[in-house]
Amino acid sequence: MRFPRALFIAVTCLFALTLVASAQTRKAGLWQVTSNMTWQQSPFPAGMSHMGGAHTTSVCVTQEQIDKYGTVPPHTQRDCQVTHVVKTSHGMTAEMVCSGHMQGKGTIQASWSDETHATSKVHFTGKMQMGPDSKSFEWTVESTSVYSGPDCGSVKPIEAK
Repeated sequence: MRFPRALFIAVTCLFALTLVASAQTRKAGLWQVTSNMTWQQSPFPAGMSHMGGAHTTSVCVTQEQIDKYGTVPPHTQRDCQVTHVVKTSHGMTAEMVCSGHMQGKGTIQASWSDETHATSKVHFTGKMQMGPDSKSFEWTVESTSVYSGPDCGSVKPIEAK
């Protein structure tokens, strides 16, 4: 009876150590993030969806953010919170909840194959106050992130809540 319990504890500890070791190999520093936003339901009138399409930006990621998210943290608005973060050795999932001017809920999924490359997807649905009306919306952002180096230069870390 003692052997199975000891084996279970040993395997559990090894699994936990593997997760921690994997998270520690991710690199803090400057990342190039290319994102593509698509609207499934836009709150804007036809032809006026001024946001969307692909763009690349430089993001400074701290070691604390790597420890928490395992990759480039999700960019959030001021009234949004990232919750229920679950990291594995090759990815993470989380939820994003927003209140205030923009209200809604989203899912975050990220994965990485090595210490310098990651992909992510955020899917969000909600409502936005536009004048006296509340408009429903739904969007998806898919991103690829590539590590550039340890020096962020003038790029400041983003705040993830």
